[in-house]
Amino acid sequence: MLRKRDVLALVFGASIGLTALSSAPVQAQTDQPRHGGTLRFVMKYEPATLTSINNTSTPLTSGKIFDGLVTYDFDLNPKPQLATSWTVSPDGLKYTFKLREGVTWHDGKPFTSADAAFSILRLKQGHPRGRATFANVTQANTPDANTLEIVLSQPAPYLIVALGPSESPIVPKHLYEGVDVSAPPGPPLLIGTGPFVLKEWVRGSHAVLERNANYWDKPKPYLDRVVFRFMPDAAARAAAFEAGDLDLGSSAPVPLADLPRFERDPRFVVARQDFAYTGQQHQIFFNLETEVLKDKRVREAVAHALDLNRIVETVFYGAAKVSPSPVSVALAPFHDSSIKPRAFDPARSERLLEEAGLPKKADGMRVQLRLLINPFIDSRLADFVRQSLRRVGIDAVIQPRELSAYVKQVYGDRQFDMIIESLSNVFDPTVGVQRGYWSKNFKPGLPFSNSARYESPEADRLLEAAAIEVDPAKRKALFRDFQQLIHRDIPSVDLISPLEVVIANRRLRNYAVGAEGVSSNWADAYFAAN
Repeated sequence: MLRKRDVLALVFGASIGLTALSSAPVQAQTDQPRHGGTLRFVMKYEPATLTSINNTSTPLTSGKIFDGLVTYDFDLNPKPQLATSWTVSPDGLKYTFKLREGVTWHDGKPFTSADAAFSILRLKQGHPRGRATFANVTQANTPDANTLEIVLSQPAPYLIVALGPSESPIVPKHLYEGVDVSAPPGPPLLIGTGPFVLKEWVRGSHAVLERNANYWDKPKPYLDRVVFRFMPDAAARAAAFEAGDLDLGSSAPVPLADLPRFERDPRFVVARQDFAYTGQQHQIFFNLETEVLKDKRVREAVAHALDLNRIVETVFYGAAKVSPSPVSVALAPFHDSSIKPRAFDPARSERLLEEAGLPKKADGMRVQLRLLINPFIDSRLADFVRQSLRRVGIDAVIQPRELSAYVKQVYGDRQFDMIIESLSNVFDPTVGVQRGYWSKNFKPGLPFSNSARYESPEADRLLEAAAIEVDPAKRKALFRDFQQLIHRDIPSVDLISPLEVVIANRRLRNYAVGAEGVSSNWADAYFAAN
């Protein structure tokens, strides 16, 4: 029997796949990698930077330019990248990495352990997830130029799966030292050791990466060039695919209603799949500084006004799963399946709002709230939420924003009442979930963190205990208790876990070769002859 990673390698590595993994035909890859060609990838929105050293919104671009210490197969087993080997002390408090020799940065300067140590400490200071991931790191030592020692105050059982290039890129100390950790790095700082080198970034249009001829993993990369095109209009993206102007897109790159047409087109592969390094989750977060939302009855009324099954059917055309807990159903080992969505019950919503002192006015509305949505999420979800809430008297006014404005308004200025967010759980709740609920992760200006300003000593205790618990059963129990607490407190309403919808040129091979999926570095990617 084929294991999951074997099937995925065949489906995505050989670009053979139709819809869900369970129905994807398996076909052996017979052609050999060949050099040449330009991979044209479409992104819905232009990111503020191309590296994820201090944000969680650019994992897809980051891994092409920057390497991590390791990368992963489909089962999350670590594989060498900048680190060639590693050991962990019996007490789990010291990780020792032997680093690859002879690696150079794109500007020609040598990569050393000083760069790796600097990067780990910078991720601890300025990365939304890294603040929790590396919270227990007390030292990053460099005994010699090719050895890195990470010393912890307490165990961090998730650490080894947090070191991939899309999550924890290694950056050059000689360029980043002294630079504001919160500032989006611009082109002068986008110098990595990865398979592709940034050559051009035309704001509002595209970014061009070219093959790194000095890449340490020769003869890779096979592609000559990667072009990221920024196209916020879904219909325009669909037209560009059909015109032959695009080769690859992820996160539902075309309207979901158009997918059957692309599945019939022999030029494309369409796949719907979960990747272990994403653990996608869409949820509504409440601003608990908004006076009316301090009343839990109002937040509960919002939950009862939403039909999650209808969201899956009508907004996502079935390419999602109901996911009513802060730990996504995509993160099966930790997800508490006993938590069910609050019943879709508009009448109960109305009773709760009445009890909270919000009677209907002449126009049928009870209260007006500002609703923002992460622009990477299909805007139809905001429309669905708005219409659902209007039926119970909540006037949710949608304020559409492009990504940088959204981040500033929500996480910097805190000018919102509710947001529809996508806090990917990634591969472990300590890394992906804790940031959204840990009181110590509330920091104005820190993106994709505790937007609700939720403060619970019990939640903090559970999260902090789980972060250092090495016994898998005890750790799972701590996360179960945390999920139950969040379900009771309602700082958020967890909605659905979307599947990763990918459209690819049928000739494209090896664009997703491990747990990072399309966010892998594309060093293995190439175009088959036919």
